[in-house]
Amino acid sequence: MGALDGLKIADFSWVGAGPRATKDLADNGATVIKIESRKRLDLGRMSPPFAGNPKDVDGSAFFAQTNTSKKSVTINLSDPRGIEIARRLVAWADVVVENFGAGFMERIGLGYQALKEIKPNIILASVSVAGRTGPMAGFRGYGNSAAAHSGHAWLTGEAGSPPQMPPLAYGDVVAPMFLTVAILAALEHRAQTGEGQHIDVSQIEPMVHVIADLYAQDEVEKTGNDDGDFILHGVFPARGEDQWIAIVIENDRQAEALKRELGIASLDREAISTATSAQDKFSLFDRLAAAGVPAGPVLDGKNVLENPELAAAGHFVKLDHPVMGASNMPAPPYVLHGTPGKVERAPCLGEHNREVFIDMLGLDANHIETLIAEGSLA
Repeated sequence: MGALDGLKIADFSWVGAGPRATKDLADNGATVIKIESRKRLDLGRMSPPFAGNPKDVDGSAFFAQTNTSKKSVTINLSDPRGIEIARRLVAWADVVVENFGAGFMERIGLGYQALKEIKPNIILASVSVAGRTGPMAGFRGYGNSAAAHSGHAWLTGEAGSPPQMPPLAYGDVVAPMFLTVAILAALEHRAQTGEGQHIDVSQIEPMVHVIADLYAQDEVEKTGNDDGDFILHGVFPARGEDQWIAIVIENDRQAEALKRELGIASLDREAISTATSAQDKFSLFDRLAAAGVPAGPVLDGKNVLENPELAAAGHFVKLDHPVMGASNMPAPPYVLHGTPGKVERAPCLGEHNREVFIDMLGLDANHIETLIAEGSLA
């Protein structure tokens, strides 16, 4: 039994910022109905890597990992009959989640005021790059835009180098964590007062939040892998092609231990690199860790998937997918011993139309079949 069994989510969100939050809720037992459309495909379904044909909307590993444990229905939100079915989902739900551009939900008649008319205590959770208020409220963009606006790009890279974008849309990763907490807080508030509310989460603010301590300093400069608070802080070559180990030294005891283990006389970077480049990164890590030296082998994707610690923790769950086959999917990065979550495979597009509309919502089967055939539920 999951911790969130009984929680009902109508998930209109797409790509990453919304779906990652609703994935957390779904993996812990919430019933999450993902509202999609063949008329406007979730960009996540078109994001690599793919299993087989990149035109197969059910073959994206990105989508599969971001949407585990959900049910998918298709609703044409440009069709009034589709909107009416969406309203029925709102009446069923505890929480509605969306990350469309500002004003879209209002234009289709599903803004917060309209949702409250359907269900007075509904919780609407909106996530966007710049939030729903202020001078940038109408800004349209993705997580990489938030990296520029939050200062992450400016701080990234070697000293003296131009700003560098993070290697992924980091805002799409950070914002959902705050969105999940906000949803749970709003649910607690409703349990105590009976009131719903509109949650507004931007991507820029969470990204500023996680590095706010840096801005409290008088001057902040890019340092690459270096860190002025440590005697040594860097990444060094290990044996083999493109193999590396990270090493940190914060006091004299650790410095002496590193010199002893590497057989070097000083912490000269060239001497360290020469010593580490002849050694296997995993064996060297074991030795350094045993000697009290903070270190870590730099893992590539294959190493991460085969990581024994992650395997022991059950972090990856192998799930059978009709298009991708047996695939490793990430489980929640925490364990609730009394109410463990259960990760299920991501849905195929529109896979649960009949189950949701007919079995769950109790709508007339013939009417639903007509709407599917005529494109209102597509």
